Amino acid sequence: MKKAQVVFIPFPGMSHLVSTLEFAKLLINRNNRLRITVLVMKFPHTTDTDVYTKSLPISDSLQVINLPECSLPPNTDRASAMTTLVESQKPHVKQAVSNLTAEEEQHGPLAAFIVDMFCTTMIDVAKEFSVPGLMFFTSGVASLGLILHLHTLLEQDNFDVTQLQQKNELAVPSFANMVPVNTLPSFILHKEWESFFKSYGGGLKKPDGIIVNSFEELESHAVQSFFSHTDLAALPIYPVGPLLNPEPKTKSSVDSDDIIKWLDDQPPSSVVFLCFGTRGSFYENQIQEIAHAIENSGVRFIWSLRKPSPKGTMPAPSDYPLSELVSLLPEGFLDCTTEIGKVVGWTSQAQILAHRAIGGFVSHCGWNSILESMYFGVPIAAWPLFAEQQTNAFELVCELKLGVEIALDYRVGFNGEHNYVVTAEKIERGIKSVLDKDGAVRKNVKEMSKKSKKTLLKDGSSYIYLGNLIDYIMNQV
Repeated sequence: MKKAQVVFIPFPGMSHLVSTLEFAKLLINRNNRLRITVLVMKFPHTTDTDVYTKSLPISDSLQVINLPECSLPPNTDRASAMTTLVESQKPHVKQAVSNLTAEEEQHGPLAAFIVDMFCTTMIDVAKEFSVPGLMFFTSGVASLGLILHLHTLLEQDNFDVTQLQQKNELAVPSFANMVPVNTLPSFILHKEWESFFKSYGGGLKKPDGIIVNSFEELESHAVQSFFSHTDLAALPIYPVGPLLNPEPKTKSSVDSDDIIKWLDDQPPSSVVFLCFGTRGSFYENQIQEIAHAIENSGVRFIWSLRKPSPKGTMPAPSDYPLSELVSLLPEGFLDCTTEIGKVVGWTSQAQILAHRAIGGFVSHCGWNSILESMYFGVPIAAWPLFAEQQTNAFELVCELKLGVEIALDYRVGFNGEHNYVVTAEKIERGIKSVLDKDGAVRKNVKEMSKKSKKTLLKDGSSYIYLGNLIDYIMNQV
């Protein structure tokens, strides 16, 4: 029985790391001839990934190696920091992989690299070791198709961002509907990000195949576009999701037991959960509008409210001390809502979404959050913030009919600036709509929940794609 080694290089953000490691575990559970080594890099002065990686069940089939920490030049912007970090780690990756090849007799030869969507430059290192470089794309198939299509426009047709901004909507092969330009990712719309996008989009065309954390039953049109459209058909894709960790062990300052006990006392599908991801936060004027919407709606709620990091810095948002929370929220808000809801800090999103009392989810539409929400059968009220979240929100609401809209074109800049304040009336309308027990969206989500649980079982589409991927890897040996 031949064995094979695979090297994983995830991007150092929690949302990327969790889904990548869930995929690594899925691979070795499916085929015990694989040995996976995960090379973990970190941004300087960050610790949020440590707790998670230390909680992993390390075995002979899965090992985690923390690469040496690299420093970044002071005042580095986010795009440059991402590029600089990955480039600076190349020598460490080469050394770590050279060490692995010395274990070939015990664990088998090196068969492939699987690199994150933001680490495609590492495919050059895979080529140096004469193995395929596969990419793990942590967002959806439609979003992948959009980026590849727009990169082709920019490269081949002398199209530029300014021309893009003059359009209202765009035809994209991976979307059945025209895509409004104001829902395109931020790094496509801004001229100062054009060089980053050209490099990033070009990197997505380098791998020998693309593994996507999605499933064909969810994104059937997008998946089929990769087989039927000339620009996309050259890239083999493997939609093997949904890759979820229902209870990831991350640092939390919230006593989740208290939240679960409170939820246990609430009626089924009666509570709205407001949570905006590991990097989601708002400033005071927007927080006031959310609070007024919650109070006016009178619905039961759990609101994960987080403090923005200082402008221009890399750390993720933090939790508010109680004294700050009292002065930040409208006067009397905490007192008058004490019976119907809780304002909390960071908490276990999957654990809450899985609870029978949760009836709706006000979300930033990060892809992991969408997958979790679909898996647990909870409709989303879409309120994207940055990155590709606006595109995800448009797909969810307009393309798939699996969510309702709060503000599809809302956008937070990389220094915390936002394009407008969403009114309490608009938020309240979204909250009430997502809790509608008889609505078509809720019915659609319940059906998709069943499909998401079947797709990784034998004969499901993700099960079949995963088998094809393992065959490809083993054939390299």
